[in-house]
Amino acid sequence: MGRLALEGGPKTIDSPLPTIRNASGRTIGDEELKRVQRVLESGNLAYIYGQTVSEFESSFARLTGVDHAVAVSSGTAALHTALVYLNPDPGDEIIVSPITDMGSVIPILYQQAVPVFVDVDDFNQNLDPNLLESAISERTRAIMVTHIFGSPADMDPIMEIARRHNLVVIEDCAQAHLTEYRGKIVGTIGDLGCFSFQQSKHITTGDGGMVIAREDNRFERPLRLCFDKGWPREKPGRDHRFLAPNYHMTELQAAVGLAQMGKYSSVISARRDAAEELDRRLSGETGITPVGTLPGCKQTYFYYCFRLDLSRFRVDGCRFVSALRAEGLECELGYPGPIPLYLYPMIRDKKTFGSSGWPFTSPAARQQWEYPAGLCPVAEQACRETVVLPWNERLERHHIALVAEAILKVCKAYREGCA
Repeated sequence: MGRLALEGGPKTIDSPLPTIRNASGRTIGDEELKRVQRVLESGNLAYIYGQTVSEFESSFARLTGVDHAVAVSSGTAALHTALVYLNPDPGDEIIVSPITDMGSVIPILYQQAVPVFVDVDDFNQNLDPNLLESAISERTRAIMVTHIFGSPADMDPIMEIARRHNLVVIEDCAQAHLTEYRGKIVGTIGDLGCFSFQQSKHITTGDGGMVIAREDNRFERPLRLCFDKGWPREKPGRDHRFLAPNYHMTELQAAVGLAQMGKYSSVISARRDAAEELDRRLSGETGITPVGTLPGCKQTYFYYCFRLDLSRFRVDGCRFVSALRAEGLECELGYPGPIPLYLYPMIRDKKTFGSSGWPFTSPAARQQWEYPAGLCPVAEQACRETVVLPWNERLERHHIALVAEAILKVCKAYREGCA
């Protein structure tokens, strides 16, 4: 396969692959344009005076088979809305995975609750149900389950533990649109499901999010008020009933979302086809293994990820990824990077509210919280050994052939001379 590009050889991929950053990797076209034009012609772009956001919510609720859906401004906003609905006390604890976006943790902190990181399953890098019980305290209020990379967490044991301890389960489905866990769509298994429509997601509104639920008043406050300043707008005058943010989705975003809804099936099918083709081309290659999917479940491939057995190579993960990038393949080491969330400065150094360090140091908390290296060893190792490839529905067989060629070239070069 020749000399590595990193060492002066020719690149494997010399033309850009389809990317979610522009139209090359997205399915945005005439239907979106028509719907946006109708909103513009109406003269109203705000959800409070329009019907498009409401229509988007209803469409998403029907698709997922739930009774309630509220559209918000981002996936982070969706998770924050869910926590406002739950209404934890300061110092209460929310169990969360260390392998997720920081947007999963930020809402916990804004609600003055404390994230409790539980290590992941080595097989699929989702929350390990076997470790949940030991993390639960008298202050635990909820388990936030991220379905990472488009692969579902093991929900049956998680739900059993949650019910036994009377805990709320919030599903973070930002990366797992229409992912299936044993015949059920993720987001519909727990108490609340939260989705993101950010540019890279399976369907997009640029930015945006959705919260779905089967019950609207479980926590003695309507879900819809939890992203709208606690204001029941159907009543005359202002009446702000509790502290809540303003996370409205606009009519323009919803117009794009409605058009995108009709593309879910083709988008997910194309992502799966591309992933299966890459699986086939990499099958049997020594030193690399695709991140797993549980039996009886269906992946939707937000990312395509594979694990490195570094004992088979003479370089570390950083060098391996650098070589792939030099070959023209966009990729990252680990998710959310080469370290898990709790080792980033915001959490490690408690860069939160002024110099207070709250809620980690709050007297309302059960203890003074620290998150040292080694806290979640499986996650830390996974971050050092996982290669993360951006994925989209425009990747075709000839693109995948190039992706595989680049990976195999780097594998071969770095296996040579390795005992």
